[in-house]
Amino acid sequence: MRKNIKYNQILIVLALAALLLALPFVTDELLGRGWVRILDFALLFIMLALGLNIVVGYAGLLDLGYVAFFAVGAYTYALLASPQLGLHLPFWIILPIGALIAGLFGALLGTPTLKLRGDYLAIVTLGFGEIIRIFLNNLNAPVNITNGAQGISQIDALSIGDFYFSRSHEIFGINFHSVHQHYYLFLALTLLVIFVSSRLQYSRIGRAWMAIREDEVAAAAMGINTRNIKLLAFVMGASFGGVAGGLFAGFQGFVSPESFSLMESIMILCMVVLGGMGNIGGVVLGGVLLVILPEAFRNGAGPLQQWLLGKVIIDPESMRMLMFGVALILVMLWRPAGLWPSNVRRRELEADDGVAHQEQESVYDAKR
Repeated sequence: MRKNIKYNQILIVLALAALLLALPFVTDELLGRGWVRILDFALLFIMLALGLNIVVGYAGLLDLGYVAFFAVGAYTYALLASPQLGLHLPFWIILPIGALIAGLFGALLGTPTLKLRGDYLAIVTLGFGEIIRIFLNNLNAPVNITNGAQGISQIDALSIGDFYFSRSHEIFGINFHSVHQHYYLFLALTLLVIFVSSRLQYSRIGRAWMAIREDEVAAAAMGINTRNIKLLAFVMGASFGGVAGGLFAGFQGFVSPESFSLMESIMILCMVVLGGMGNIGGVVLGGVLLVILPEAFRNGAGPLQQWLLGKVIIDPESMRMLMFGVALILVMLWRPAGLWPSNVRRRELEADDGVAHQEQESVYDAKR
C-alpha cells in the first residue's frame, strides 16, 4: 500500500510538472499571448504572497505595508541596471542585493513595532508603506535619484550572459517568445521560494512563529525569544518581496511610485487570506485567482452586457471591481478560513464554532 501511495504521488508530481511546462504554450494557443503575460504576473504575486504569508500566516503579524518591500526591490534593480545612475549590473547580482536591502528595511519596520499587535500594528505598517511610496515619489530633489513621479525607464532586461529574456529564442526547434522565457524564469524562482517556505514552516523557527501567533505570552514563557523571532519574520518576508520587486522591474523595464500603492498591499493580503493563511498551497491558489479573476472580469464584463442588454451600460473597469468584490464576499461567507486553509487554521475555526454553539445553548437553557 505504501509503495502504491508513493507511486501515485510520483505520478501526480510528474503530471503537475508537465502541466506547468506546457501551460504558457497552451495558454498562448487558446487565449492569446496577453494571457501568458498575466501568468508571469501571477507568479510574481505568488512570490509576494508567500513572503507576506511568513509575516501574517506563520507569525500572525498583520502587515498592511508589505508593498514597500516590493518597491524597494524594484527600485534597487532599476537604479543598478539603468542609465539613471550609469550602472548596468547583471540581474543575478542585483537580486541578492535587492533581497538584502529589502530585508534591512524589514528590520527597520520590525524593530519599533515589536510590542504592537493587531490594529495598532496594521496602522503602523500601513503608514510605513505610504512613507516609502511618498519618499520614492519625492526623491528627485535636490539630487535626482528616483526621477520622482516620472519613474525610471530604460531598465536593463533580465539576462544571463548573452541570453536576454526580452528576446525571442529558438531552442530545439521551438520558438520561445519573451513572455514564455520570463514564465520559466519566474516559475523556477517561485518553486525555490515555495521550497524555502516549506522548510521554514516545519523548522524550529517556523514552529516558534506559530507559537507566537497562537499566544505570544505563552511562547515567551516557554523560552522563545519573541523579539528576535518576530524580527526574523519581518526580514524573511521582506527579502522575498525584494526578489519579486527586482524581477518586476526587469520584466517591465519601467518602475514608478504608482505601481506600489496601498491597493497593491491590500491585494497581496487578500491572496493570503482568501487562499488560506499559513498554507503554502492555499496562498498559491489565492495568488493565481486574484490575478486571473480581475482580468477575466475585465475582458468579460463588456461582452456580457452587450449580450444581455444589447449595449454596454457600466464601464468594464468599474464592473470588473464590482464583480471582483462580490466574488470575494461570497468566498469569505462560504469559506471563512480560505479556499485551502491549513489544518491548524481549520481546527481553530471548528473549535471556535463549537464554543460559540455551546454558548448559544447555555444562553437558551438559561432563558428556559
